[in-house]
Amino acid sequence: MDYLIRPVRADEWLRMKELRLVALADPVAPVAFLETPEQALARPDSFWQERTAGVTRGTSARQFVAETPDGELVGTVVVLVEEVGAKDIFGAEITAPQAHLVGVFVRDEHRGVGLTERLFEAAVEWAWALEAPPVERVRLYVHEDNPRAQGFYRKFGFVATGQCAPVVGKAGGVDLEMELVRT
Repeated sequence: MDYLIRPVRADEWLRMKELRLVALADPVAPVAFLETPEQALARPDSFWQERTAGVTRGTSARQFVAETPDGELVGTVVVLVEEVGAKDIFGAEITAPQAHLVGVFVRDEHRGVGLTERLFEAAVEWAWALEAPPVERVRLYVHEDNPRAQGFYRKFGFVATGQCAPVVGKAGGVDLEMELVRT
């Protein structure tokens, strides 16, 4: 199947809500996402509209989707740009310009065909293209109990930094930081 990898559009907020709900229902969701399906369902439409619009413009964030020829959205990744001096989601200060990949998901029936690689290629390419200031590294966090994701990230070129953080909002486990450094 020929997939189109592209940035999401602001008018696709309802489709992004639906894709997020599918992601949160995935069996690995409890270790892959910080949100539950119940929390997502409780959010008003305005949340989804603002969230989607926020990743379609400017240079602070971008969301990429994988689309089938018939228009179904089957995968996604979000790039968040973290500026020096800001605090990350764990409360640590950002010390160098970097990007953070979050919200990685591909529908089960479309896994194993290279979509995650293509989504990551688009996300990393977008991050490296930022000029003011240039991103020095792309990072992500992966739960210690998610070996499949860890394996993919290593295969793509990410390496463990040795940094870890307790899982936000959940008891038990840690998220491991991995990075891809600009060469």
